Amino acid sequence: KVFQKIVVFNLFKLSMQNINWGIIGCGNVTELKSGPAFSKIGHSRLVAVMRRDGQKAEDYARRHAVAKWYSDAAQLINDPEVNAIYVATPPDTHAAYAIAAMRAGKPVYVEKPMARNHQECKEMLRVSEETGMPLFVAYYRRSLPAFLKVKELVENGSLGKPLTVNIRLHMAYGEKDQFPDKQTWHTDPDIAGAGHFYDLASHQFDFLDFLFGPVTEVTGIAKNLAGFYAAEDTVSATFSFESGVMGTGSWCFIVSPEAEEDVIEISGTKGKVTFSCFQHVDVQLLTSDGLKNLSFQNPENISHFLIQQVVQELHGEGKCVSTGYSAARTSWVMEEIVKTYYA
Repeated sequence: KVFQKIVVFNLFKLSMQNINWGIIGCGNVTELKSGPAFSKIGHSRLVAVMRRDGQKAEDYARRHAVAKWYSDAAQLINDPEVNAIYVATPPDTHAAYAIAAMRAGKPVYVEKPMARNHQECKEMLRVSEETGMPLFVAYYRRSLPAFLKVKELVENGSLGKPLTVNIRLHMAYGEKDQFPDKQTWHTDPDIAGAGHFYDLASHQFDFLDFLFGPVTEVTGIAKNLAGFYAAEDTVSATFSFESGVMGTGSWCFIVSPEAEEDVIEISGTKGKVTFSCFQHVDVQLLTSDGLKNLSFQNPENISHFLIQQVVQELHGEGKCVSTGYSAARTSWVMEEIVKTYYA
């Protein structure tokens, strides 16, 4: 009851004013996918940004017409004008920055994956409950038209009873993967938690959680077959959801360009829906009536609709579909899949 009162009180304070955002880590993901959206939504604006490289922070602020910039996260977090924080750094600092912001009395919207591991996610949730500060995670596919259509098809009986889901994500290795001096944090387990699997499969598992509820059983095998970096590069898994749907998945990040594939298939007693997680292509519905191709338009800033939900919830006008609780479940699933590789 005390926690509920704190949450209500803090949301009431925010509902009486604009949500003034500060971004910690204004890198590439914020340039178009998310950053501009904060100032396109009613009662929301981006007022400050932070990057450890002060020159890059200043450049970002100038290009995006943001009033203030910092090279120190604590200064941004403690800026009295900033009343909500977006953490867009690599995963190794998600927990520390999110916890500092919540302890400063500020709601947090954090990039995905939520943290490097499930334990860090649990600590973030503990502090959210302790402080009464809401915690959201940037799994924006839960708010995009094509993915909402897939959810509608599953729920309205177009597929009959959903039975199985199969994920295939096979990608060619890039130049940065091959050479240690060019590799990014995405393949450094100390920073990312694992490899490309955590970065990309997290979107897939989060969306399936949105469709079918939590995964209750999961097992996996992860290996490094190419030897380009320390993280796994090939993964397979089987899993099942509390709704009874059973799943399989295959991820490989070292195939030839000709073998690339990005497909999720959901089969039911009356049909099948096929869609891509990372390519903007049609959703395909196959039933006894034939094949239907369904097209959708994404917003200019891909995170716009989810950020809008965050702002609305902070104003007490709705609920955001991506929370720290749902995101932590996804981190648990991925950790279970790769745990033998990192044992």
